[in-house]
Amino acid sequence: MRIASKLGTLAVALLSLGGVANAAPPQYTIVDLGTVQTANLASQAFRVSPAGVVTGRSLGSSQYRAYRWTQAGGLTGLPNLTSPSRIYSAGNGVNDAGVVVGVGATSASGLNPLPLIWQGGVVSQLPLPPGQSLGRANDVNKSMVAVGSVGGGSSEYGAIFSGGTGRVITQTTPAGCYLVSAFSINNNGLVVGLGSDPNNLSRNVGIVYNSVTNTATEVGALPGMNGAVAYDVSENGYVVGSSMSNQGSGTPFIWNSVNGMRAIPLPTGTSSGSARGVNSAGWAVGTASGASAVPFLFDGVNTYRLGDLLPAGSGWNLLTGTSNSAMGISDSGVIVGTGVHNGATHAYAMIPR
Repeated sequence: MRIASKLGTLAVALLSLGGVANAAPPQYTIVDLGTVQTANLASQAFRVSPAGVVTGRSLGSSQYRAYRWTQAGGLTGLPNLTSPSRIYSAGNGVNDAGVVVGVGATSASGLNPLPLIWQGGVVSQLPLPPGQSLGRANDVNKSMVAVGSVGGGSSEYGAIFSGGTGRVITQTTPAGCYLVSAFSINNNGLVVGLGSDPNNLSRNVGIVYNSVTNTATEVGALPGMNGAVAYDVSENGYVVGSSMSNQGSGTPFIWNSVNGMRAIPLPTGTSSGSARGVNSAGWAVGTASGASAVPFLFDGVNTYRLGDLLPAGSGWNLLTGTSNSAMGISDSGVIVGTGVHNGATHAYAMIPR
């Protein structure tokens, strides 16, 4: 299901013009995705596919498990890798067919990570490039091409996992910057992520890599800043992330190849933030920081605090605390992230009314 073409056209026009109109705030219902096991301590949502399939992790006292969630089927826990054993797992990306990719580790802090894929409820390790023993998978598209990273520390590099093989993304931008970690891939093969500048290692570089043409582009930076991190790419090429000076606090942005980079206004009471998800209408979500972590929605014109868009008496707190986030938005406008529901930290899906 896609957002109506009128809405998409309006959002594109407003993004191009800078936005001049004030529309009524969108309204949502909210669903608690729950946990894989009732005894689990918490759950988090990390990604939603264009059609609304959600993945993340459910946190127990001695293991974490990835999950898949749909409106029709609810939450399904996914198994951890047993050989080699990885009992701390997370689903980082999911496609519309329900194929989940992510990471499995030997500790809650993420030691010894391996890139994982879950198909039909079965988990397996994605193949690592020759000479690599560590890796992570962050997203997967409809063609079963997954992206992430391999290695670690100063030797971490963006990677693609496809067709039974893994390879390092070696293509650089014209200035020589390279991908350190690939965070998202769309169905046209556009990959976005965090890059490194060998001439200025203190600078973050937001990179768009076209895996079809094997070309890499830097998204640039907002005025007064010198770098960025690109976290998500929509099916039609919108990119969102955060722009900052060196590796300091950032300002959320939205970018495309026609109009370049534009700052997303921060919600009330915050001073920095990052956009983490974007859909084909150019609507973006993310989390801003002030005294609390404040999830927000940007509709191409206005920025809203998600907590202000919920019905009264929902039991959810998305306005105060440090656990809150907004991580993704589907093409039908479903927003996913983490919040506090009646005192419990749980993954949520906000569904447009």
